[in-house]
Amino acid sequence: MFFDDRLATVLRQRATGEAGLRTQYRQLLDLLGKDRVHSSSRQQQSLVASAWLRMDALAEAIPAPERAAIIREAGWRFRSPDLAAHLADQEPDIAIAALGRADLSVEDWTALIPRLPVRARGFLRLRRDLPIDVEALLARLGVHDRGLPRPEGASIAPFAASETAPATVPDRELAPLPQRRRERAPVADRDETGRSEISALVERIAQFRRERSESGTDADIAPRLPLGELPDLPDRPIAGFGFATDAAGRIEWAAPEVAPMVIGTRLVALRALASDDTEGDAIARAFARRQPIAGQAFALSGALAIAGEWTLDAQPAFSVEGHFTGYVGRCRRALDEPGEPTAPEAREADRIRQLLHELRTPVTAVQGYAEVIQQQLFGPAPHEYRALAAAIAADAARILAGFDELDRLARFETGALGIEPGEADLAMLVRRIVDQLTPVLAAREAGIALALAPDASLLAACDSEDAEALLWRVLASLGAACGPKEQLAARLAPVIVQGRAQARLECALPGDLAREENLFAATARPAESAINAGLFGAGFAFRLARAEARAAGGSLLRDGDKLVLTLPLLTMAGDLPSHRAFSAG
Repeated sequence: MFFDDRLATVLRQRATGEAGLRTQYRQLLDLLGKDRVHSSSRQQQSLVASAWLRMDALAEAIPAPERAAIIREAGWRFRSPDLAAHLADQEPDIAIAALGRADLSVEDWTALIPRLPVRARGFLRLRRDLPIDVEALLARLGVHDRGLPRPEGASIAPFAASETAPATVPDRELAPLPQRRRERAPVADRDETGRSEISALVERIAQFRRERSESGTDADIAPRLPLGELPDLPDRPIAGFGFATDAAGRIEWAAPEVAPMVIGTRLVALRALASDDTEGDAIARAFARRQPIAGQAFALSGALAIAGEWTLDAQPAFSVEGHFTGYVGRCRRALDEPGEPTAPEAREADRIRQLLHELRTPVTAVQGYAEVIQQQLFGPAPHEYRALAAAIAADAARILAGFDELDRLARFETGALGIEPGEADLAMLVRRIVDQLTPVLAAREAGIALALAPDASLLAACDSEDAEALLWRVLASLGAACGPKEQLAARLAPVIVQGRAQARLECALPGDLAREENLFAATARPAESAINAGLFGAGFAFRLARAEARAAGGSLLRDGDKLVLTLPLLTMAGDLPSHRAFSAG
């Protein structure tokens, strides 16, 4: 019953996530592969059948290469012919791995091999530890070694270590046809397992190729057979390399990635060394005086990876007796000339962006762990803990949203981010946002009365999503600051400013914001509001909206007790609708 309890325990577990699926697959392999499963009772028969079905379901969820890697894990073998037969019918990678790990008795092999697919029987020839009776059975079934057979009447001398391996047949087994069956000539020089040197060499080559493909070793350092399939190495930019020269200034050692391209290059031309006048060449002067070379310009020619301007730093080297032996140093790519110094605001914005980058990492980790607990990815958790975890994940999401707003403002103020060009229907967007705010504000008998023609359409020259985010930031901040029974008058209309068509949205400020001296530095937040205009309050939201409006070619200003937003229009001045067409909506 111990085996039954373990199998039942594994089947009761709910596998979620990639790690859980792989773990349960390993457990079923271990339990079903211990020995032949004897179904002595109806309950156990049902349990074993469920285990086979669960394994098939896991096989559909786990890719074949991952399942093959699990089966090939070191130190694990199975003794169940049922499991071997089950896995041999699956993908070739699975069949090869399973038949390579099966540790069956001669009786089990004898009963299993005739039931295997022809393709799977050929995989058994890769093993060198099969009993002689099993190899004889494979031979009777037409499963031979992968080496080419020796021609009749020819003698084969033992292979020397320097001789070339013979050609091999394609990777498949062909049973001999009855009408062409003939005796195979005996192959000499068989080792203690009964295998010929030809088959042993072929198997070693096949094993080498499998291990190389499974390990995923980098192509530029993996040993390869001389078969002509060496791939082209990708071009990688070289930012710097170390080197050493001889006493004549010729590079005799360099980093492996650049050694073939720079060895033999001289730091100083021969004519410069032969001349007594080295005042014009700082490197030649330092070389002649055996002095350090620091930050000197140095040009290299040749391959594209090294050609160009470099900065040279090197120190002279001396032997124990005090003789000059050359220079040891490093070349690095020359840096671009520094541009104009940035403004203090830009430098401060860059520091804010770097700080936000550092803060996102721990907050993201907290959010991830909270979601793991809330979703029970690592096991069941009490409902109280799941509720707390959900609250923590929501708080972390709000904090990350606030970080995004700070980063967005910093990017706009430094010019690193702009509003994408496009076409946005401002009239439709403003009307939709006001309609969304109306039921929330109606609970406090407050609202925004919009003056807009019913069929008005003002097309702004900016992306529709950016325009909607900007309008929501402005209108939601105004609506969230509304007091009880406070009605705000808003008006959207086209205007002509210096011959340019613009859309002008003006809205009265709520009482709390109207009393602020600096609207864009206001820190007041609504005590209770279902409207979320941002994490840092109305002042920050207006400052971010102002930066977005400027990036779009417009502006956001305070005009007395009103907030005025202007955005450029695509419509020409002559095509604008009459101002009288706009009425209170």
